[in-house]
Amino acid sequence: MNFIASVTLEAADVTAATDFYTAFGLGSRVRLRASEAPTSGFRGFVMALTVPGPATVNGFIDAALNAGATTLKPAAKSFWGYGGVVQAPDGTIWKVATSHKRDTGPDTRRIDEMVLLLGTSDVAASKRFYVEQGLTVAKSFGRKYVEFASGPDSPVKLALYGRRALAKDVGVPIDGTGSHRLVLGGTGPFTDPDGFAWEAASPALTS
Repeated sequence: MNFIASVTLEAADVTAATDFYTAFGLGSRVRLRASEAPTSGFRGFVMALTVPGPATVNGFIDAALNAGATTLKPAAKSFWGYGGVVQAPDGTIWKVATSHKRDTGPDTRRIDEMVLLLGTSDVAASKRFYVEQGLTVAKSFGRKYVEFASGPDSPVKLALYGRRALAKDVGVPIDGTGSHRLVLGGTGPFTDPDGFAWEAASPALTS
């Protein structure tokens, strides 16, 4: 395994989740399947979209809110650029951001990169685990953040972040129990040190 082949979000109501992600603009990028697995609070992961500029950030966030998402952090300028955070009706947290602070172009609805941020209890240990599974480190900032290289056919890039820091970044309490409601496709089955599940990749989408 050297990249994520798919990311599947589990939802209690797949039809409603499908409608939401279609309206959000991610219908072709997100896999969904039904699950009643119990979960509460922070699920330990964040889906992040990197886009060309502030207008596109606003476009995606407005679409998500109009489709039923809730605001966790309103879109605003920051040290790193411009972005905001919303929570989908299925519970998944989405961060939409750009490195550009000035709004110099229109809303393109283009996604430059999709990143799965896994909140880990020990970034260094999780880094070793994924390297042993075959992933290649692209960026590493000690025990704070690790980003892995993605293959040309991978829809999403994998990154590791400290769980407490990740929860703070998106504006939610760190507490959470039960299922992560997330399954990663690649080589498996196996479970990483923080309980995130992997399974053999399947070409079919569940809808």
